[in-house]
Amino acid sequence: MTKVGIMGGTFNPIHFGHLILAETAYEEIGLDRILFMPSKNPPHKDSTEVISEEHRLKMVELAVQGNPHFQLSTIELDREGTTYTVDTLAQLTKENPNTDYYFILGADSLIKLETWKNCQGVLDLCTVVVAGRDDLKTEDIQLKIQYYKDKYGARIITLNMQSYELSSGFLRDRISKGKSIQYYVPEKVKDYILSNFLYMSNSN
Repeated sequence: MTKVGIMGGTFNPIHFGHLILAETAYEEIGLDRILFMPSKNPPHKDSTEVISEEHRLKMVELAVQGNPHFQLSTIELDREGTTYTVDTLAQLTKENPNTDYYFILGADSLIKLETWKNCQGVLDLCTVVVAGRDDLKTEDIQLKIQYYKDKYGARIITLNMQSYELSSGFLRDRISKGKSIQYYVPEKVKDYILSNFLYMSNSN
């Protein structure tokens, strides 16, 4: 079986935190590749804060360039309507029956997993890979993991990695205030943001 990781999200914008998490999962689990999957209409996000999919797609494309095991996937952007993880996993599993999927997320997302559409379906179709965050107690994360295992039969892997606290919202705030994002995002992503005046005066 091929082992494929999935990094989903708005990537608004993509940053080194996303890339470090993906690379750690790749190494620790022994994945064959990782799909970076920008979402079209994320149900849990305020649409007024999410810039156009064309810009988000281009930033992800620039961010994964040069890494042979990172790959851009447009599966969610190509689908009409609101995108749900369970639908994406069902489509991927049907199209690639000899592939095991590993859905990579932060501990904050793991805590909220039951609010996702068809949580049971999501957990049936993939192994969840979770990274801890400093703002969530490790014992709380472990209790939640055990809860998902007992209630849903979930397969969950916890990464052994240094917490890297960085959010897209933090970067959007810095950009809107004219502050530097050097060393927070890949150089090509930084140049793209600045040249297209993204996140400045509500630019879309």
